[in-house]
Amino acid sequence: MKMNKLMLAVIMAMGVVSIGANAADGGVGKIIFHGNILDAPCSIAPGANGSEQNVELGQVASSQLSNQGTSSPKNFEIQLVNCEVGALGKTVSITFGGSTAGNTGADANLLGITGTAKGAGVAVTDGSSNQIVLGKKTALRKLIDGDNTLNFSAYLQGLAASSAVVPGEYSSVADFTIDYE
Repeated sequence: MKMNKLMLAVIMAMGVVSIGANAADGGVGKIIFHGNILDAPCSIAPGANGSEQNVELGQVASSQLSNQGTSSPKNFEIQLVNCEVGALGKTVSITFGGSTAGNTGADANLLGITGTAKGAGVAVTDGSSNQIVLGKKTALRKLIDGDNTLNFSAYLQGLAASSAVVPGEYSSVADFTIDYE
């Protein structure tokens, strides 16, 4: 009788071990959550129209950029969500910054490009096609309660300091700061 109980215990233990041995290891992973808590009347939308986005300026012929020529503007927006502006209302301005295409003149207000392409920079404009001065606040815009969309556009422009536009791939990065008043 003791032998039967011992055999039964061994068989059950083997079954448990074999179940564990047959289970496939599906892998492991990690998810990192990050963000920023703001002392502000609005949140910045995450993703495509928010704090990180990609704006595709397309394929532009080098001849179009000669003599400070420009590409067609590409619209983009920054969305402010869940705004609570209060009875008096709030206004907002944006300051764009980044590495400039040059130190003086018109090139100083163009974002520099990196990559194999040369002789051009990226201009950022407000919703009315006025070029934004890098490092300076835009005109104030009134906010409403709820969601607000701030419209901008960008285009590629040939540099004044360089007569040669070199074809190739490029990228440019602008950072922005939101100021509420």
